[in-house]
Amino acid sequence: MADQSYQPTLSQLRAFVAVAEYRHFGTAAARLSVSQPTLSQSLAALENGLGVQLIERSTRRVLVTTAGERLLGQAKVILEAADGFVATAAGVGDRLAGPLRIGLIPTVAPYVLPALLPALREEMPALEPQVIEDQTARLLEALRVGALDVAVLALPSGVSGLVDIPLYTEDFVMVVPEGHALAGRTDVSPQMLDALPLLLLDEGHCLRDQTLDLCRSVDAHPVAGDTRATSLSTVVQCVAGGLGVTLVPESAVQVETGRGPLATARFAAPAPGRTIGLVFRSSSARADGYGQLAALLTKTASVAAPA
Repeated sequence: MADQSYQPTLSQLRAFVAVAEYRHFGTAAARLSVSQPTLSQSLAALENGLGVQLIERSTRRVLVTTAGERLLGQAKVILEAADGFVATAAGVGDRLAGPLRIGLIPTVAPYVLPALLPALREEMPALEPQVIEDQTARLLEALRVGALDVAVLALPSGVSGLVDIPLYTEDFVMVVPEGHALAGRTDVSPQMLDALPLLLLDEGHCLRDQTLDLCRSVDAHPVAGDTRATSLSTVVQCVAGGLGVTLVPESAVQVETGRGPLATARFAAPAPGRTIGLVFRSSSARADGYGQLAALLTKTASVAAPA
């Protein structure tokens, strides 16, 4: 039976929501930046205080009980309200202040952060940015459960309850080995990808999916190699070593092609590309501040991108 005087803590509610969303204690603990024992203790304290089992645990799986499903939505509302309260107290109606958890996809972070972080220190000195680099799907999950405040990724996010603010659009550029037949050309068509040895990022990276979507849209069938890489830098170095060609976003060209015997080939207009945006929960009380952050991101991205 529940103790009628019991009041759950925010950390207990966060533990419940994270475990319910991820269905894995280790992952939930990592997303909340706490140890797994601490997470388990918080959840157990919540269940004991409520007198209700919220999560069914076994050695093989984690399930949300019927009672847990009924209470999950209210727990999320409470956490959103608490975050909004703290944000308002920090004075975010004028400027962002305090901790801000920013997620970025790996094909954006290395090329945006060098200009963004100094700009944040100068223009938003009260802000305490915390950077998390991860793949799109995991960033979106972290946003939904409140483990992130905002994310910078390719639009559209395609998730209900999230707001997308477009930041900038950039072309895709083909990177080829120096001396390649396509090197220096500016009239490449997507159809030319057909039969090329195309190197891709590993599964889960949105740039991989965007490249494959482009190939399918023109019925191109590139030769996929066995090379697997989790970073764009590794893929580009494989190109330098003669293993194939790849597509990179415009913002990465200057950095990545300066590291070896490489050249570029550009698509004829309209070139394929992507739109990068800032994504946050529609229920957030910091929407005005996120608009200011988006404007700063757009400004710094234009500085960081090659001319």
